[in-house]
This record gives sequence, C-alpha cells and structure tokens, in this order.
Amino acid sequence: MKRFIHDRRVRSFVFQGLLVGTLVLVLALAALNARQALGERGLSSGFGFLSEKAGFAVSESVIPFGPDNTVGRAFVAGLSNTISVSLAAIVLATLVGVVVGIARLSPNKLVARAAGVYVESFRNTPQLIQIIFWYALVISLPAIRQAFALGGGVFVSNRGLVMPWLDEPLAAGLAAAGLGAGFVAALVLVCLPGRRRWRGKAVAALLLVPVAGAVAAAAMVGLSVPELKGFNFRGGATISPEFLALFLGLGLYIAAFIAEIVRAGLAGVDKGQVEAARALGLSERTVLFSVRIPQALRIIVPPATAQYISLVKNSSLGVAIGYPELFNVSNSLATLTGQAIECVGIMALLYLATALGMSALANGFNRMTLITER
Repeated sequence: MKRFIHDRRVRSFVFQGLLVGTLVLVLALAALNARQALGERGLSSGFGFLSEKAGFAVSESVIPFGPDNTVGRAFVAGLSNTISVSLAAIVLATLVGVVVGIARLSPNKLVARAAGVYVESFRNTPQLIQIIFWYALVISLPAIRQAFALGGGVFVSNRGLVMPWLDEPLAAGLAAAGLGAGFVAALVLVCLPGRRRWRGKAVAALLLVPVAGAVAAAAMVGLSVPELKGFNFRGGATISPEFLALFLGLGLYIAAFIAEIVRAGLAGVDKGQVEAARALGLSERTVLFSVRIPQALRIIVPPATAQYISLVKNSSLGVAIGYPELFNVSNSLATLTGQAIECVGIMALLYLATALGMSALANGFNRMTLITER
C-alpha cells in the first residue's frame, strides 16, 4: 500500500480522477438547478426542439434553407455560412499576409515602409470598426442601374457583387470545391521542404486541372451570365454586401498579423543558410522558396494557425451588419424557441469542433513541413 501511495503515476491518476469527478459533479448540479429553474418558469429543456420547424428564413445560405426546415438545419445553415466566409477570408489573409510580410523585408525602403504602414494601420484598428467601414463603403456604391462593370460579366453595386456562374448548383459546388482544393494542394506543395525539379509542373497542374474542370463543367451544364432586367440582375451568382464586408474585414485585418508572423519567420532563418545559398549562385527567388520559406514554416505555422482560428471566431462580428452566420442564427433561434441554454451550448460546441478541426489540419501540415536531419 505504501508503495502505491509513493508512486507518482498512481498519485497523478488519483488526483486527476478526483478533479474530473468534481467537475462532473459541479456540472451535473448546475444542470439540475437550471432544469428546476426552467420548470418553475414553465420553460421546457432538452434538445427535442431541434426537429421542430424553424419558422423563419435567413437572408442567404450556402445550403437551401426555408421556414419549413428544422431548427437543426438552421444551425447547419449558420455553420455553413460561417465556414464559407471564413475560408474565403483565410485565403485572402494568407495571400495578402505573405506578400506584405515579404515586402517588410524588402531592401527597397519605400516598399518596406508601405508594408509597415499597412500592418500598423490594420492591426491597431478595432476589427468591428473595419467591418462596419467596409459595409458602409459597399452600400455607398452606385445603385443597381449604375453598377460598375468590371469586365467579363462581373458587376458591383450597392447590392453586392454579381458574376457569371454555373447553372447547375451541384456542378457549381463541385467546381468551387475543386478550385479550393487545388489552391490548398498547390500551397502545400510549394511549402514542402526540399528542392524538386518537378515541383513547378506539379503546382501548375494542381492549379490548372480544377480550372479546366470548371471550364468543362460550364461547357456541359451552361454558364449563367448576369443581365440587368428591371431593377435587378438576373442570372449568375450574387455575393451580398454583408458577405463582402465581412470577407474584407476579416481577411485584411488578420492579414496584418500574418504579415508580421511571416516577417518574423523569415528573419528567424539562420543567415548562414541564406549566404550559403547565394554563394552557390542561386537566384533570390530560389533562395526564398527553397531555403528561407521551408525553414521559416516551423516558426510561421503555429502562430498562423492561432490567427486562422481567431478569424473563424471573429466571424461572429457579422451580426453587426446582419450577415446570417452561426452566432446570428443561434441568437434568432434562442429568441424564437426559448431554449437559450441549449442554443448557446450547441453554438459553443460547433465553434469548438471547427477550431479543433483547423488545429488538427494545421498540426498535420506542420509535421509535413518538418525538416529532419538524415
């Protein structure tokens, strides 16, 4: 018995068990008290309301949703909107952040200072103010009849961005998923350590194959081109002002932090490695992509992942401009159903699952980019 008492592993197991048991007991008592309080007020508890009709519609949704759909589907609709705007903003933040971060280390003082002004301006301004600014800017654009033509059937007005898109929703979704997957795969391939002659061709293939697939799908199912009829455009795909404002507000704000992370990662690479690569006669482009970036990724990926997760959580600020993301939809459901505790719990679990999924993907990518000694 004395041996078990002095065993560190046994003590650790016992103390952890007591801690977990105490937490479970506290949560159970809290749940019972909440249920009793709700019962005294004539309010029901539980998750049976998820199968009831939502009774309201959202202004826009990635998946089809209407008042006759269930409350559970409403949560899925809100989550899909959150994920769609977050993924688009992550792409924007990554592209802008990498470019600005590299520009911060440019020997050209004008370029470096311009990048520094961008970082300091966006990083030190509240994100909510930026989102509202972009929303005010979009809705201040000319009316639909005086919409700006950007070419190729793309128009922008105070009602958002209208562009050509595939007629068939399923084909459109697959094309969008293929383009996104191709971009991510190309980015991963570029960042992998080592120098391979076939890398450039593989990256080009990963980018061109989804584009070719989208073009083929357009030829098969037809391309819907927007046309101005009456007081609105008919055909094509419309991106709402709320989506545009939240997309720009999230992406450009987080890009400032990504830029600093990229700058710090590149600056953290041993100068001897860079000088040795230049001594071999390698071009600056080769040094950047084959020496500096692969080694800097070990520094860049963990804090960048934290910023991406923060971006997803900050998408809840879309409630300020009326974008129907998860937080906005959950608030509406809590008001209509009276199941505030359950709605908040479901919303928290969905945010948690999304963040953990992103963290797992980033950890996997980080393991792929590790440089090991041979």
